[in-house]
Parts: sequence; structure tokens; C-alpha cells
Amino acid sequence: MSVAHQLVTADELLHLPDDGFRYELVQGELRQMAPAGEEHSITTMSIGASLYAYVRANNLGRVYAAEAGFKITTDPDTVRAPDVAFVRRERIEASGIAKGYREGAPDLVVEVISPGDLYTDVDEKVADWLDAGTRMVIIVNPRKRTVKVYRSASDIKLLQEGDTLDGGDVVPGWQMPVKEIFA
Repeated sequence: MSVAHQLVTADELLHLPDDGFRYELVQGELRQMAPAGEEHSITTMSIGASLYAYVRANNLGRVYAAEAGFKITTDPDTVRAPDVAFVRRERIEASGIAKGYREGAPDLVVEVISPGDLYTDVDEKVADWLDAGTRMVIIVNPRKRTVKVYRSASDIKLLQEGDTLDGGDVVPGWQMPVKEIFA
């Protein structure tokens, strides 16, 4: 006997009662996300603060925190919530600020691996972001103290503590020494 699972829509996700958890929606399947912990939060804030300060000073667009959901597929819906995201000013001006989830992928996504994250889940997120049109996905691994920058499934750059992360053509001019991410 098989059990049928009812798919959830992005609108239903947006209107779920607050139960203290965060959720993502993957192909209509609701996925609960446990709180990530102190190290994750500090690492995320470090990279997010640097990106935010640079983007704001140069009027490049908007930087989003983990609470922002991006609806990247429909029917069934997928809503992902990256740890940090960036959307270019031109795209914000063209569509305005959404009352619910932003439609489409951010230009840049940062995901910080949490202690409970499985690498297969991280790989799935990277593929989802790239497939949706994200131009740069940054995966920060506090355990290994490394950063992987994905421009496509085959264009991957591994950075270590002596290297410098940069925004390339996605966030021109933004740079951050990798060692500062883990400081």
C-alpha cells in the first residue's frame, strides 16, 4: 500500500502558522530546517555584513538574510531560503519589492554548511540555485574552513584561508579574505 503525500504550494507555505521552525519547499514537499547554531550564525553574519556594506555603499541592489524565500519553480513549487542572497538593483527596480516570496533566483547565493547538513542536501541546493538561474553560488564550509564558488555545475573554484573571495561580474569589486569569514 502506498501513502499519498499532499503537495504544498508557496502560498500555503507563506501562510503557515509560526511554530518556531523555518521551512523550505522543494518540489511541493515541505522541509523543516532546524536552527543552525552559533558558529553558523557568526559565519553567516560575517560574510553577509561584508556583502551588505559593499552593496549598499555602491548602490548595487539588495542583500537578503536567511528569512527571505525565493520561489524558483512552480507546479510543484520550490521556495528556497539561502543564508545570504543578493539581487541586482536593475532587477529590483523592474519588479519592486515582493510582499511574499521573491519570484526567481537571486544573482548570488551564500549557503553556510551547518553541523547537521548532509553534503547531498548541499549539492541539491547548489543544483537548484544554478538551474533556477543564480549566477554565483558560494558554499562556506566551517568544518574544512573552505569556500567553494560555483558558476555552473562544472565551473567550481575552491578557496582556502589564504585566498580572497570576490564577487566577479556578479558583485563587481566586492572582495573578502577567506580567513575573515572564519575569524
